[in-house]
Amino acid sequence: MKVFNLCCDQEHLFEGWFASGDEFDRQLDAALIECPVCASTDVRKLLSAPRLNLGSGPEASELSGKEAVAMPNDESMRSMMLQIARHVAANSEDVGERFPEEARRIHYDEAPKRSIRGVASKEEAAELKDEGIEVMPVPFANLLKNPLQ
Repeated sequence: MKVFNLCCDQEHLFEGWFASGDEFDRQLDAALIECPVCASTDVRKLLSAPRLNLGSGPEASELSGKEAVAMPNDESMRSMMLQIARHVAANSEDVGERFPEEARRIHYDEAPKRSIRGVASKEEAAELKDEGIEVMPVPFANLLKNPLQ
């Protein structure tokens, strides 16, 4: 099952659930996907973070100490990753090592609400999540260190 964040031409945000990426493409081409707010069929897919189920089952213990990796041999996949990296760089503030502190300040309305990026240990990220502060790993962080071309 694929869940995509979608947006219509009127900028209404919604999500759609599809059996596969191909099924989404088929329905989009046939104008079968419509905005639940305004019924527009001029819909586009937005960038979204992958949802990984890393619960407390045996799979999680096998992954402890490891990170998700990929080998994108497809040029379009590499291109999309660069687009995501550019979007994150252009639309967030790099707070570096201050990430956990700044995320808390934003969450508790002690600093202006904005998108930030930086670094945090796994323990710091877990503590933030325990406090109800949504954070996500950036699997392409190395792309943000150098100019994107």
